[in-house]
Amino acid sequence: MSGIIAQNSGRHTGLVKAASAGGEWTLIQTLTSDGSDASLSFTSGIDSTYDEYCFKFINIHAETDDATFKFNGSDDTSSHSYDITKTTSFFDAYHNEGGSLQALGYRVAEDIAQGTGVTTVMRNLGNDADAGSSGYLYLFAPSSTTFVKHFISAGSIASSGTYHVQNYMAGYFNTTAAITAIQFSMSSGEIQGGSISLFGIG
Repeated sequence: MSGIIAQNSGRHTGLVKAASAGGEWTLIQTLTSDGSDASLSFTSGIDSTYDEYCFKFINIHAETDDATFKFNGSDDTSSHSYDITKTTSFFDAYHNEGGSLQALGYRVAEDIAQGTGVTTVMRNLGNDADAGSSGYLYLFAPSSTTFVKHFISAGSIASSGTYHVQNYMAGYFNTTAAITAIQFSMSSGEIQGGSISLFGIG
């Protein structure tokens, strides 16, 4: 409180401009689907340079209707085996174009409890020609060798069956090893369109 008073000495409005606290976004890499990608993998650029990373996915298009867009992490800098143990939670809301069906709920089938499998980021993607789905995934302090590695994501999905689905996922890689690579894939079929950009934030 004394700092605020000192900064406002002689002022009448009582307003203070906040000091800059960083938060600059730096684009590290963008991967764009060529229409036939089994997966898109970021195998460099994830290190101790930043404590916060963000993956932004724009108009991801699925080959298979009702596919699930997933991710996994690796702590192996050579072979990149994507099998880190993790625990996650997942919930979503949906609404159909006709306005007659809507719901909000936790999705037990999409969570992981100390498993090594791929994690759902966006579910029920449609494969209509105009069906693109977008969202983001944040990864925190991946190079820490003290703490588990937290992540959160949100997505806006043009779903199969003319639905919009809004989903949220969060969890952590249960390891104190540094996460060095992240891979995105579909539950079935290929990633047939869209791009994923990796940003460092600091």
